[in-house]
Amino acid sequence: MKKVVVGLSGGVDSSVTAYLLKEQGYEVIGLFMKNWHDDSVTISNECPWLEDSNDALIVAEKLGIPFQTVDLSEQYKEKIVDYMFHEYEMGRTPNPDVLCNREIKFDVFMKIALDLGADYVATGHYCQKTTQTLDSGEKVYNLEAGADPNKDQSYFLCQLSQAQLSKTLFPIGALIKT
Repeated sequence: MKKVVVGLSGGVDSSVTAYLLKEQGYEVIGLFMKNWHDDSVTISNECPWLEDSNDALIVAEKLGIPFQTVDLSEQYKEKIVDYMFHEYEMGRTPNPDVLCNREIKFDVFMKIALDLGADYVATGHYCQKTTQTLDSGEKVYNLEAGADPNKDQSYFLCQLSQAQLSKTLFPIGALIKT
């Protein structure tokens, strides 16, 4: 049985992703990414990551899958926040979502998942992946738009490498959000 680590956020998209993969026979592990915890820069006294993590835990319990939280806040600050501010200072407008997917979700997070013995990482992104086999036998992975034109998120994953795509599943990409 293939093992998949799902980036389980506690939201509908990642929850459905975990459910579908379990139904397809994968061994599913839910892993919540804590990317920010600096309360000195939050607008209110709320702690949204804690509430999201609790929601993810409830989903994992309901699905009967293992669950844990991983703190990636240090890497997120270094690779995303610091970079973003540097780019703003240079007069450029970076896209933190594209960067976060490439540097955090499908790099740091993926390495953690693979260290847990995962064959794949899955997220609740609305995009699709196809595979071509060249005459040489080499596989080429193509990132394509999600089936729902109102929810397509392929743009935010446009910088993923072939190595990253080879280990990634997007189970809800062929679905319409509603």
